[in-house]
Amino acid sequence: MYNTALVMGLGVSGVAAAELLLSERSQVTVIDAADNLGLRKEAAKLRKKGAHVILAAHSVPEGVFDVCIVSPGIRSDSDWVRVVEKRGIEVLSELELGATRCACPMLAITGSKGKSTMVKFCGDALALAGKRVEIAGNYGPPLCGVVIKKRTLDWVVVEVSSFQLERVKSFRPVVGVLLNVQPDHLDRHGSMAAYVGMKAGMFNRMIRGDLGVVLDENLSLIKKLSKGANRWLSFGLSDNADYQYQDGKVFFKTVGRGRKAVDFRGTIFANEVLGLMTAAAVAVLRVCGVGAQLIEKVARKYKPLPHRMQIVARKKGVAFINDSKATNLAALAAGIKMCNGPVRLIAGGLLKESKLNFVKKTLVNRVARAYLIGKAAKQMENEWGRSVSCVQCGNIKTAIKSAWSDAKSGDFVLLSPGCASFDQFEDFEDRGRQFTRAVKLLK
Repeated sequence: MYNTALVMGLGVSGVAAAELLLSERSQVTVIDAADNLGLRKEAAKLRKKGAHVILAAHSVPEGVFDVCIVSPGIRSDSDWVRVVEKRGIEVLSELELGATRCACPMLAITGSKGKSTMVKFCGDALALAGKRVEIAGNYGPPLCGVVIKKRTLDWVVVEVSSFQLERVKSFRPVVGVLLNVQPDHLDRHGSMAAYVGMKAGMFNRMIRGDLGVVLDENLSLIKKLSKGANRWLSFGLSDNADYQYQDGKVFFKTVGRGRKAVDFRGTIFANEVLGLMTAAAVAVLRVCGVGAQLIEKVARKYKPLPHRMQIVARKKGVAFINDSKATNLAALAAGIKMCNGPVRLIAGGLLKESKLNFVKKTLVNRVARAYLIGKAAKQMENEWGRSVSCVQCGNIKTAIKSAWSDAKSGDFVLLSPGCASFDQFEDFEDRGRQFTRAVKLLK
């Protein structure tokens, strides 16, 4: 418990951290560099509970603080964080604060793509199996928001980002999953090696009996980088994986009963992209006591999350898919691979990577034409234009109209931008909503 605490950032993580600290009778100061109507509403709520809130803050306030809780959106090398560290104040992430107060076993899922889908899938399966379960982290409420309820749970399923892992000291899941590691957030982490190391750090505090689940091709590297004493299971497409996805099924070995399978044929998971996720999910859920029949039932009832390969309309045999959450090029490539027909790709925005060529093979094989928007549009055309037909559209409404004009029955008009959204939209959700509205207005 802390007598005094400073919280940086008044987003959902900062609000949850402040409310948890206030419930423990800490004196809480919250600062945010922005000032808008939404923040003022949140500030008013926290002030009623006893917090001191400063909006449009230009600097860290004077005073003695026992701890500083930093929101994921604030970089670890920011001026504010450096000032606090120079004062000798402990800096923790909201995830770390919640974890230190969490008395329930945690299933933590991280990776470059597919985290939210797996979190929802595992949460649905555990609930259907009769487990008391809550979802937290990047998908769902912040961990501090779950902890403050003080419910007795069998599992807390937590989606963990690399940003949250920057400032953890004791965070320890009982089961940890690293789905994949693809180029992402390199502008913040500096290099691929640093990014991989951050992800591997989730396993550092795990103890004997805990379980790490990792893609087979990454397992040896993650074992070397992590310091935990946990046991390991692998998943993948090869025969060497403990849980292998192949032809719509996930295969695994059982003691004395030979090779068994969970059947995902006829579901949205029957492809190599989501198939790998299901292989990881089967590994985790079997350890948590969920049987194969129940897992299959969840797969058949599963509804995709908004902005993640979400079919928003079908018009004259053309499917319109909102994959706005695809904010890097690896996610763009994965979205294309999940479409079982010619793709009319809407892409562009703020690039996170400098090299674009690694997705060119996927574009050549699957994309009929690319409709480019946002700041990255010209660079994308320069990199891809000799191999794939590209159209400069400028904005999302023009791109949708152009794609619809070109589309034929059996085509997929796919919004999978491969970029961050902040050049033209509030966030990826705003981008997805605008795509959906524009599609529904098509004639």
